[in-house]
Amino acid sequence: MSVNALSTRLWRERELLDLLQFKLEEQQLLLISGKSQWVGHAAREIETVLEKLREASLSRAVASSWVAAELGLPDDVTLAQLSAAVNDPAWREVLTQHLQALRASASSITALRDTNSTYLRSAQRAAQESLAALDPEPSGPDGDKGPRLLDTSL
Repeated sequence: MSVNALSTRLWRERELLDLLQFKLEEQQLLLISGKSQWVGHAAREIETVLEKLREASLSRAVASSWVAAELGLPDDVTLAQLSAAVNDPAWREVLTQHLQALRASASSITALRDTNSTYLRSAQRAAQESLAALDPEPSGPDGDKGPRLLDTSL
């Protein structure tokens, strides 16, 4: 397998990372706008992209392993080590650019994930508080029947 094949797999992985970033931003917009009924759909779309990303990552790892073997390097070589070992300066530059783009995408995705987690926790807390406000019976040692979602006694 050639460095060209590895580069093709890296492009695919970058495309999927861009799609993941888009889906996370989409989820964030839904959370900010209060359109929580669509958050589940967004989460499923994110999971679909993550599954495709896992497959692409595995394919890239196999291609990296082949190129590493051709260069006499161990199978578990990093992309940075691989790009440094490539003899052709043009391919070295291409692999270095892939690495920089992958790192930038990972950083952006991590920030989006963390922000979305904060929004999701806030939405969950707000929903719990709204449900608690619907409970007409006072809580306390006298009338506390424990937590419940709906009162079924009539």
